[in-house]
Amino acid sequence: MGKNVTHIVWDWNGTLFHDIDAVISATNASFAEIGLPPITLERYRELYCVPVPRFYERLMGRLPTDDEWQAMDDAFHRHYWVLAEEAGLALGARQLLADWQAAGLTQSLCSLAEHERLIPLVRTHGIEPHFTRVDGRTGQSDTGKAEQMVRHVAALEGVPPDRVVVIGDAVDDAVAARHAGARAVLYTGGSHSRASLLAAGVPVVDSLEEAVAEAGELLA
Repeated sequence: MGKNVTHIVWDWNGTLFHDIDAVISATNASFAEIGLPPITLERYRELYCVPVPRFYERLMGRLPTDDEWQAMDDAFHRHYWVLAEEAGLALGARQLLADWQAAGLTQSLCSLAEHERLIPLVRTHGIEPHFTRVDGRTGQSDTGKAEQMVRHVAALEGVPPDRVVVIGDAVDDAVAARHAGARAVLYTGGSHSRASLLAAGVPVVDSLEEAVAEAGELLA
């Protein structure tokens, strides 16, 4: 396959999976438990970052203690996984995945969502057959995706890193792609504002259709 390989690594939350409403609701429900005021979508997108403890630092003016972080993380996920059951795939995602595969090109999924929860959710939406592999997080939730992305890209059989484009909704996706020797396209439909995504220095688009087109251009 060599240099003609074109492979997309998709992010899940906020990219293929349109769960931003569930995220905001879960965030505010968890904030209420720990005494923080609610946050709007716009404010969330301005402040959100990975690793997530730094997001809380931006909100609180300091990093949370280990105990505070654990309580925040537990509260968020307790609410999120209930709300996520009502969320669906992003607009056009299902067809884009099918078309990319039909074109003889490959794609995979690399997410910071917990692996044991990610797999059933992907299967529920009927898209697992489109991916050559699906990797969720297996360690702690207080780190970024860089090391996980390195492992994911290294496990892609016959696909050199420089023929890979990561499509995600967070600056951390671009950081992870760079760490793995891949390229990135960032999508504005998830966790970040356009302004914060532009700071990553990679193409920024407003739809997944544009993201796929941009990925093709990067690897042309």
